[in-house]
Amino acid sequence: MKKTSIINLSIIALMTILSCDLDEDPIFLDESTVYGNIEVAKGALDGIYQGITSYGSQEQRIFVQNGFSGLFATGKNGNVLDNVNNLNLFSLKPTYDLDSESMWGAMYAIIARCNGAINNIMTKEEPLTSDDSGFNDIAGQAYFVRAWSYFTLTRLFKDIPLWLTLPDNENLAQSTTSSKNVYAQIIEDAKIATMLINGSMGAGYPKKFAANMLLAKVYMTLATNSSIREDGVSESQYWQMAYDEAIKAYGQYSLVTDYETLFTDSNENSSESIFELQISQDAANSQMGRNYTPFKYKVGNHFGWLRVHADVYNSHVNTYPNDPRINGTYLSEYEHATNGNTLKVYPANATRSQFRNAHPYLFKFTEKDKQHNNQYNDQNVIIYRYAELLIMLSEISNELQNGQQLGYITEVLNRVGMTPHPGYLSGQDDFRNAIMNEYRFELIGEGEDAHNNRRRGFDYFLNNTISKHNNNSIFSSNVDINLSTDPSRVMTLPIPLTEINTNELID
Repeated sequence: MKKTSIINLSIIALMTILSCDLDEDPIFLDESTVYGNIEVAKGALDGIYQGITSYGSQEQRIFVQNGFSGLFATGKNGNVLDNVNNLNLFSLKPTYDLDSESMWGAMYAIIARCNGAINNIMTKEEPLTSDDSGFNDIAGQAYFVRAWSYFTLTRLFKDIPLWLTLPDNENLAQSTTSSKNVYAQIIEDAKIATMLINGSMGAGYPKKFAANMLLAKVYMTLATNSSIREDGVSESQYWQMAYDEAIKAYGQYSLVTDYETLFTDSNENSSESIFELQISQDAANSQMGRNYTPFKYKVGNHFGWLRVHADVYNSHVNTYPNDPRINGTYLSEYEHATNGNTLKVYPANATRSQFRNAHPYLFKFTEKDKQHNNQYNDQNVIIYRYAELLIMLSEISNELQNGQQLGYITEVLNRVGMTPHPGYLSGQDDFRNAIMNEYRFELIGEGEDAHNNRRRGFDYFLNNTISKHNNNSIFSSNVDINLSTDPSRVMTLPIPLTEINTNELID
């Protein structure tokens, strides 16, 4: 379903109150009026999801998450190796940058919208009418999005302000909350979401299984990070909890036949989609195609922000030489949209003679219509999909050694005519390394790489991402980013200066 978000002006006024940067006394509306009518409340819910499609929470969030993963280079702000982004965020030496700052503000704006709904919608344990069910679903969606938003933020910034209410004249700033306590709130929100989301909002909105998947992701994170676990809960218990949540979504979705169609507007809200943003060119709420389409792949409006490191591409091809996912993920050769000339970057151009031709483009978010000449585009953005859930279940099962791990990954590989490679057949440690690489091969660029690469701690990130890149056989200091190995820099982003400068409770 395509939705053009047209939100009542009073809702916009209520929802655009920013959570952490307030220079003037905010204007507060009568929330009981806003949330007392099911249609108006649904408009507020659409406003929450529209918030995720804002420039900061979509285009810039994707840029930050991918840039901080250690898997990408960029030509943004100069098609050269030493542009400002490659020198800081992309080389894992983060400073205070505009994209991280904008993402921060946009994510807290979403949280503020969620708080408005959560604090004012009356839910019913036993809904008796369709409106009762509708209000429950809307509230459940708000809990889910708040959990997802805080999960996004704490994974990147660690200790962050935790807003659970709208600001008022007596409450205009929040100090940081420990990441451990943020995770506790995420779990609480996601659990409530699983109980309240009931499908009343219809197609295009996440089902409760999206919250189950989110919970499984959180439990996997806690399993591999002892400092943020609840006291008294062991690693093995968290792996079991992750399995218990993930298995609830198993079988509720199915893989699409053609992998490449996941990244076109011809197969939106497919059987594989678990959490998908609804994009409309008419609503002018997505510039993903403009920002992530390579130069002159289409007629106009193309920036080509993301290039996959050449060695990451090589790792995929060397593991699965005939993998159909390769064509759907990377782009190295195409026809110039206006003059017909052939443009080539690595590997089609193997010389790697300069930065601009040394790495393949990420193809997933490219606007596939080569005649497209609009700043905005129509392609939906999938945040969670079923293939990822299957990979998660495979990883979890390997940690639990429950005998199911090979079956789940086989489902993913069968879709593209592949079979598990020998690494999956050589014991628990080798299986673990294989499955962590599988996240990259299947999901690279979709928003989880920065987290997955770090989830098992600094040493794992160093050995399996940073050093693997810095020491690869084709590395050239003329065209390749040298990734930092400093543990004090590579694991988290600094809180944006705008937050520090306007929030007296943060040093």
